[in-house]
Amino acid sequence: MAISEPKVLIIEADPDRGRELESVLRFINYEPVLTPDCGHWKSSIDDAEEILAVLVGSCTNDKALQKQLKEVHDLDEHLPIFLLSEKNKELTVAIEPASCILGRVELPAHYTQLTSALHQAEVYRETRSDGRHQRPVDLFRSLVGTSRAVQLVRKMIQQVANSEANVLILGESGTGKEVVARNLHYYSNRRDHAFVPVNCGAIPGDLLESELFGHEKGAFTGAISARQGRFELAEKGTLFLDEIGDMSLNMQVKLLRVLQERTFERVGSNKSIEADVRIIAATHRNLEEAITLGKFREDLFYRLNVFPIEMPPLRDRVEDIPLLVNELIRRIEHEKRGSVRLTQGAILALCEYNWPGNVRELANLIERLAILYPFGVVDVGDLPDKFQSDSLPGEGPRFGEELLSSAQPMQYQLDAEPRLPRDGLDLKEHLSNLEVGFIKQALDDANGVVAQAAKRLGMRRTTLVEKLRKYGLQRSDSATGV
Repeated sequence: MAISEPKVLIIEADPDRGRELESVLRFINYEPVLTPDCGHWKSSIDDAEEILAVLVGSCTNDKALQKQLKEVHDLDEHLPIFLLSEKNKELTVAIEPASCILGRVELPAHYTQLTSALHQAEVYRETRSDGRHQRPVDLFRSLVGTSRAVQLVRKMIQQVANSEANVLILGESGTGKEVVARNLHYYSNRRDHAFVPVNCGAIPGDLLESELFGHEKGAFTGAISARQGRFELAEKGTLFLDEIGDMSLNMQVKLLRVLQERTFERVGSNKSIEADVRIIAATHRNLEEAITLGKFREDLFYRLNVFPIEMPPLRDRVEDIPLLVNELIRRIEHEKRGSVRLTQGAILALCEYNWPGNVRELANLIERLAILYPFGVVDVGDLPDKFQSDSLPGEGPRFGEELLSSAQPMQYQLDAEPRLPRDGLDLKEHLSNLEVGFIKQALDDANGVVAQAAKRLGMRRTTLVEKLRKYGLQRSDSATGV
């Protein structure tokens, strides 16, 4: 099953607003479906299930708007709706608590506001919908975000999900490797069968064989009855072998045989059982290094490493932290375990932290804050001490400040207001050219040292490196200097 960009229906009679929303939605990787006709919007969509959310804007009058909202609800009672309105302008439509109107989007829309709203719609739609197409809310955790790294993971899932290839998921502990595995299963042809996870590092080596392959009665002391193993439980489904790097060499040989022959025997039996199972493995270890040290079999590595996917650490995708915080809070609320809110300053502090425990550490922090400050607002001073690091005197804006302010239009002090050419221009190309020009100037001023150029541009060195790659700009060896 291919993963297409989520569709968002825009019902907006004002053509300028409609085009503006289309541009912003495409920028954040959604597929806009724009209709200016409030009375005949249904003809714009083929299947309501394909629509993630509806953005409802101006209509001829309030009566027509009420009728339109009722039609959307009648078409799909679980279809999330956001009302479009100008900033500081009161809504003229009453929002019922039980309705699917999740809130409003202020115009002109900023991409961070829209991303947050549509992510809310995604969680709402999947947790409220019934039927076999419902996706568990767990699938969102850790794959939330708009960073380049997360978008690459999503693309790789799309490419390999519907194949039978073995997948090896790499990444540090807590990055969300099991979430990737569950997404792979959900988007595969095996989704109607079981997803069976096994933590190879948590099961003693002498018990792992029985756990995977099952055993017959009396096969060993304590085997008082026959038992199915994880391979049998995962028949026609997916078996997820987490922490495969912790598996003993003896078990690696037995697993390799199953991968090669697609058959196995229960412990204490000589009857072969066929295994129609897709294998997804994961590890936080460097398996190539383990092969060199003689701790992992090279032939098994190549069997598993057909399609590797690397889950990035949280410190390399800090721009996703505000969205992750919102998602984790919604999960707590969904599970009726309270709620909490964080100020901009608190979010900024989280963006400056290194996150050795990755998303798992962030999830634990949010749960702790919800317990300490139930339904309260958490500021920087309320966070644990390790999150309260101040900038050095004279230091420029840190990345978190740049991130939090990115939703607002930047103000430049110019001698004269720029004029739009008579024939118009390609704004995206024009802004890219401006950015390239400033980057080149900063690099020239810094003698090619990326760290110093990044400081002049008020951004992190890693952010500038990404932009250099994006624009294909060359840099000297000294440019990697710190």
